[in-house]
Amino acid sequence: MSDFFPAGMPFMKMHGLGNDFVVIDLRAGGEVPAPEVIARLADRHRGVGFDQFAALGTDDQADLRLRFWNADGSLSSACGNATRCIARFVMDETGTDRLSLRTDHAILIAEDAGNGLTRVNMGYPVLDWQAIPLAQPVDIDHLPLPGDPVATGMGNPHITFFVEDAASVDLERFGAEHEHHPLYPQRTNVEIVQVIAQDEIVLRIWERGTGPTLASGSCSCAAAVAAARRGLTGRRVKVNVPGGVLMIDWREDGVWMQGPTAHVFSGVLTPQWLSA
Repeated sequence: MSDFFPAGMPFMKMHGLGNDFVVIDLRAGGEVPAPEVIARLADRHRGVGFDQFAALGTDDQADLRLRFWNADGSLSSACGNATRCIARFVMDETGTDRLSLRTDHAILIAEDAGNGLTRVNMGYPVLDWQAIPLAQPVDIDHLPLPGDPVATGMGNPHITFFVEDAASVDLERFGAEHEHHPLYPQRTNVEIVQVIAQDEIVLRIWERGTGPTLASGSCSCAAAVAAARRGLTGRRVKVNVPGGVLMIDWREDGVWMQGPTAHVFSGVLTPQWLSA
């Protein structure tokens, strides 16, 4: 690994509502660290710490190419808040107010929403059981599990539970149990939703390969889509996550997500740490 970065590996630390990322910029060259290095880097005591790891590169058909990994080193096809953070960084860098970004899920469009906010179209929700994917054909609006949850794909798999009091759920137990449910062969993100009004929900999040997080773009989109499909809300909702507020708008052209971003600091991982 250190052969690709003989002077150390530059990185950026970013977050969207406390959902935090380490981002490396490979537009000028370089390679992504091995999964075990990514997992070591995620350690908040011996590495840098993050919910997801992202690599920024070039693409022939889009302005940028983005790839994502979870804190355990496993791949993820989507990460909405990281997409917004990186889009904001590049928009500020280039002076543009609109970008196209290729992910493993789709080519996404990001825009400057004004007032320091950034929005991204996360694409169409996946509403086919095989594509989410699930292990068997089921009614995705009423999964055959206790709690009557909903299944959705947003480039990654999701399971959404609607409860009377989100704060009362033991997320550590509940999230870990459902992430690995046999119905989800690739594991799943877990959302606990409390509906406040036709245009507002409270969301607690368990991310696949990471655990509890303060926010998640794809989870917020999946929760909003599930609530609208159930008729519990409209298609535009305020999503209150532990780290703040995201606005989700399920339009004809996809699911748009809007919120703040932060570039916290830039640093360099030493060759010694990389090769340890």
